[in-house]
Amino acid sequence: MGAAVAAVSSNGEYSFTKPNRDSITLLAGLGVEGDVHAGVTVKHRSRVAQDPTQPNLRQVHLIHEELFTEVARSGFDVSPGDLGENVTTTGIDLLSLPVGTLLRLGPEAVVEVTGLRNPCLQIDAFQDGLLKQVVGRDGSGAVVRKAGIMGVVRTGGVVRPGDPIDVELPEGPHRPLERV
Repeated sequence: MGAAVAAVSSNGEYSFTKPNRDSITLLAGLGVEGDVHAGVTVKHRSRVAQDPTQPNLRQVHLIHEELFTEVARSGFDVSPGDLGENVTTTGIDLLSLPVGTLLRLGPEAVVEVTGLRNPCLQIDAFQDGLLKQVVGRDGSGAVVRKAGIMGVVRTGGVVRPGDPIDVELPEGPHRPLERV
């Protein structure tokens, strides 16, 4: 089986988790219709406090379902939408994608990858100790963020669980993901 959408989630109110939906509609240049983080400029509270005119590079949050299996081995119970993502994927190594990768979700929607989610303390408020599972350091001491990736909507469309995901890598030298 190839890469696919495992679940979709959205929430019109500020809340750490997002309820699962039968479908979500992605709006070009904005994000997930009806989601609190949709918009041309930043919506995340800490980023709004810094500079509310910043472009919103975090319109869509994607997490790989395989992360849930990984943290379960350490006793954590995490399901789609629990970490605030809009799209839960399966069968794709999201964290290894370069900046500018295009993800075609289902028959219409296209999301351009902008960077890594920077995990925050709310993760520990959700389940104590979970933050250490999704952010750590590699053998050389570099920070490793595993709480998913962020993107912007290039082409809108409806996305449903079970939709295939096609990956189009950018041309030229690939830039690794950094936190956005």
